[in-house]
Amino acid sequence: MSLVINTNLSASSAAMNLNASNSMLQKSLSRLSSGSKITSSADDAGGLAVSMKLEAAIRRTDAARTNVANANSFLQTQDGGLKAAGMVMERIGELKTLSTDPTKSTADAANYDSEFVALTAQLTSLSTSKFNGVALFGTGTLSVATSEDGSLTMNITIADLATATNTITTATNLSTISTAQISQAIDAIANSRAQNGAESSRLTFAAGMLEVNSTNLEAANSRIADVDVAAESTRLARANILVQAGASMLAQANVSTQSALKLLQ
Repeated sequence: MSLVINTNLSASSAAMNLNASNSMLQKSLSRLSSGSKITSSADDAGGLAVSMKLEAAIRRTDAARTNVANANSFLQTQDGGLKAAGMVMERIGELKTLSTDPTKSTADAANYDSEFVALTAQLTSLSTSKFNGVALFGTGTLSVATSEDGSLTMNITIADLATATNTITTATNLSTISTAQISQAIDAIANSRAQNGAESSRLTFAAGMLEVNSTNLEAANSRIADVDVAAESTRLARANILVQAGASMLAQANVSTQSALKLLQ
């Protein structure tokens, strides 16, 4: 190779390699400090687009899980109300039987009727209960999405407690109702609790499926967006050594042309 002064090809080559090594070093530092494999859209344009879609799906899935959990809480609260109504009806049945005792005086019967009136008032109060402003009892259904895209839904039954206990709550005393009517009301409440339990069980499985889906979406997104710390640390060490070596070689390349001065002495 000719010995020239104006153009130092060795220094230019060393500078180019140093710049490339420094770029790799900065990229590794950026990835390791952020924990992300994609620090700019230029790193992986396609991967970035897929990652954004996956992240959006994860957020929707988590929101759907929250909605399903809230719906389950609604059903659990409704079941608590139905359980209380069942206990009230059991006590009313007991009072009805006690009131037929021929050894009881008129005053005793009046005391039973007083408790009966109080219990029917409690039944009426239970039938107007609400969960976060939404009626627990009445007619109709509530629809809850069980998938992140809303394509799968489930209806929650609003138990009609008022109708189930209407013959009891409209009675003025124990003598105006029969044991058969009490049993019929208890059966209706029991059927509502069974429906409630079935729907709660289904929501539990739906929540589990959403959790599995969310976990796998996060795993897929991680493979695209998260940096492999072990592999990237190796690249960082390699780039660091190359930068130091490149800086040293550039310094030597800049000095090498000084040998031309000796020829001019």
